[in-house]
Amino acid sequence: MTTRLIGVGNSIDEKGSLNEKGQLTPTIGSSISDENALPLAAPEESSSRLFSWKRRRDLDAIATQPSVFDDPTTLEVYRPPPEYENAHRFDPNARWTYREERNVLRKVDWRITVWACIMFFALDLDRNNLTQANSDNFLDDLNLTTNDFNLANALFRASFLIAELPSQLISKRVGPDNWIPTQMMLWSVVSFAQFWLKGRASFLACRTLLGFMQGGFIPDIVLYLSYYFTKSELPIRLAFFWFSNYVSHIVSAFLATGILRLRGTHGFEGWRYLFLIEGLLTFGIGIGAWFLMPAGPTQTKAWFRPKGWFNEREETIIVNRVLRDDPTKSDMHNREGLSIRGIYQGLKDWRLWPIYCLGIVHMIPVGPPQTYLTLSLRNLGFNTTETNLLSIPSTVLGGLLLLAAAFFSERVNSRVAATVILQIWALPLLIALYTFNSHTSQWAYYGVVTLITGFPYIHPIQVAWTSRNSNSVRSRTVSASCYNMFVQAGAIIYANVYRADDKPLYKRGNRALIGVASMNIVLYTLVFFFYRTINARRDKVWNSWSEKEKKEYLETTKDEGNQRMDFRFAY
Repeated sequence: MTTRLIGVGNSIDEKGSLNEKGQLTPTIGSSISDENALPLAAPEESSSRLFSWKRRRDLDAIATQPSVFDDPTTLEVYRPPPEYENAHRFDPNARWTYREERNVLRKVDWRITVWACIMFFALDLDRNNLTQANSDNFLDDLNLTTNDFNLANALFRASFLIAELPSQLISKRVGPDNWIPTQMMLWSVVSFAQFWLKGRASFLACRTLLGFMQGGFIPDIVLYLSYYFTKSELPIRLAFFWFSNYVSHIVSAFLATGILRLRGTHGFEGWRYLFLIEGLLTFGIGIGAWFLMPAGPTQTKAWFRPKGWFNEREETIIVNRVLRDDPTKSDMHNREGLSIRGIYQGLKDWRLWPIYCLGIVHMIPVGPPQTYLTLSLRNLGFNTTETNLLSIPSTVLGGLLLLAAAFFSERVNSRVAATVILQIWALPLLIALYTFNSHTSQWAYYGVVTLITGFPYIHPIQVAWTSRNSNSVRSRTVSASCYNMFVQAGAIIYANVYRADDKPLYKRGNRALIGVASMNIVLYTLVFFFYRTINARRDKVWNSWSEKEKKEYLETTKDEGNQRMDFRFAY
């Protein structure tokens, strides 16, 4: 297959038009005013058909996508400033082949994405090992109740939430390559210190501190990955990033099966060894992060890595393909902090509020069954080993559905269609769970709960959706934290849905979850029409302007991020 080339004109009309998703689509076969114009690949368009696969490419054809840098007018509007850390590798005339692009992406994935997944694996190991501890009589050993457990989860989520934005601001000032390793080592100390828990006060204190130390890690990583990947590539990488969460659940279940057998060794309970061993493992990964997290694609050289990871050609490809996809990524240096005004502007961006609302409610229908999975299995009569092993099938199912949802999102090019499936999945299962009584077979209960907790995890898609609709580094820094804060607020809510006086079937709680799932389906529909209406209004205004007016707007506008008239929201 040969790649069609695109002529680069001198105006927006000659260059192309904006599609409904906010992507600039050049016209195939447009007139070429400059005989020396460099060739470009045909623009890649996301298909709206589920089963339409990409055509085979000529690997030696030009892969460089059309962008605002191909027009002399918009080139100067979007040219990276000198203080941008990768400015020395920016070249609007750079061209590369699909073969080069594929090889560079593989290298970036191995160096950057894999390590990001390992770090998230460590976070989740320390964040969720309380679930395995519960299967080893943790609550009884410390004379705790279900309500104490709920309070600890709420405090963890609240402190996690409070730390989100401050952590993100620190990371933006000192760089995620410095802040993330520091975070990991700090929280791992708190994690293994749980070995010495004495009772309710120390338990609540440790969970609160752990939340403070871990808060902000996820948006920090999302911003860090955006330095290397385009908007269409990021959701898939985030899917694998969160897939490591599921790998952590599976590995931790097997680890717990062995470690918890240490109960009685030197007079200590098995769960104490669980916190100690897994905390020390995370501490080691935190040390490794100091050496395996470069500041950016052109900053991989260090005293222990004198040649760096990428050569000059590879750096040029990484930088230019990312900037061609989203020129706003050069707005800020990766060591540049946010001003108070910048934070305020990000917080008051009402166009992102609908996604924040989805963040707070989307996990509520499945959160309580997931949190109480091991406790529910123990209540059904399964022992410690059986409980940990029986939690694995839901984790495997959830991981597979996570990846399927991410690929589905990009295939249909609709964030709403890919994210509402969680509610559609959960609703009938919650109704079935509500009908169960004390005479229901424990295996029937286990089967339904496994399907509920094996839900398609759409959080990575919504994280990428927030990032895409921010359209600037400043806004993206704040919005990533704000979205995750709303997610943690939702976790605080669902941590208190199942109450001690409602056990063991939690009829009242499940009735509430059914209502929330039904509400969420309506909410996703409203969000779809919200963004669709904004895009339609902008199209109407933009298309009513003359070419002179469009050019004047691009050169003089004070609009930033998603406020720009030439930006269209993803939905």
